Amino acid sequence: MNFQQLKIIREAARQDYNLTEVANMLFTSQSGVSRHIRELEEELGIEIFIRRGKRLLGMTEPGKALLVIAERILNEASSVRRLADLFTNEDSGVLTIATTHTQARYSLPVVIKAFRGLFPEVRLELIQGTPQEIESLLHSGAADIGIASERLSTDPSMVAYPWFRWYHSLLVPPGHPLIQSNPLTLDDISRWPLITYRQGITGRSRIDEAFARRGLNPDIVLSAQDSDVVKTYVELGLGIGLVASQACVGEDQLVHLNTQHLFDTNTVWLGLRRGQLQRNYVWRFIEICNPALSIDEIKRLALEPGERAIDYQI
Repeated sequence: MNFQQLKIIREAARQDYNLTEVANMLFTSQSGVSRHIRELEEELGIEIFIRRGKRLLGMTEPGKALLVIAERILNEASSVRRLADLFTNEDSGVLTIATTHTQARYSLPVVIKAFRGLFPEVRLELIQGTPQEIESLLHSGAADIGIASERLSTDPSMVAYPWFRWYHSLLVPPGHPLIQSNPLTLDDISRWPLITYRQGITGRSRIDEAFARRGLNPDIVLSAQDSDVVKTYVELGLGIGLVASQACVGEDQLVHLNTQHLFDTNTVWLGLRRGQLQRNYVWRFIEICNPALSIDEIKRLALEPGERAIDYQI
């Protein structure tokens, strides 16, 4: 039995038993994943997975018990590896942050500048991805901090701290008729081709829910992953754009209209793996983002069982 085999068992459960995705997440081949599973089953003398031909459908009862043990062993191993760094390199090292494009582009620069002033010896690595990818990177230990929407706050293995609340804004070309709409309504917006985020990111669900409540079916002609792409196609005249309000700061080619009264509030969350030892600068990064939290409180909530999400004033 080895750590790679245990990682495969854990990742298989996370990826809904899709061995291609398991191999991608662990940077190995699908044949290698299958071989490790077969060797572990032979060594233990049990079947870990329920199969239909070569396809995995789920876990057997012994497999479920093994998964619990594997999670515990891998979490403890991760803590051991971090232990020396905690006491020898408190103010130097690498801080890996998994976040969305919108936060990396528009919200993080000021925070990172302040952080670098306090920890000049810490190298920063930003990994941009979807909320699902961010959550997976945190689970695997490939990221120290995850920054995303509500998904992090509902994961029981994470502790999530609020960073800030935000709304969507509407981007239109200068002279567009919607500029004269007062008040602007969802019915007004639905009459025009719409460009916004793709499903699963940057509050797209809030947009869909608002139109659905009004019984409207907007003509979404293009969906994109980041705000800059949305803005580019609005400038080309393909439609009007719904983006995160923070993405409108400094925008001078398009007119942005307030839609705070039309769509529900979104919250950006800072997520950590619950119970994991962290370097000092991880706690300080979260404190910079949300000064309402003390470092002692940040540590306590991360290292002890408690609420999944802490809704301090933001």
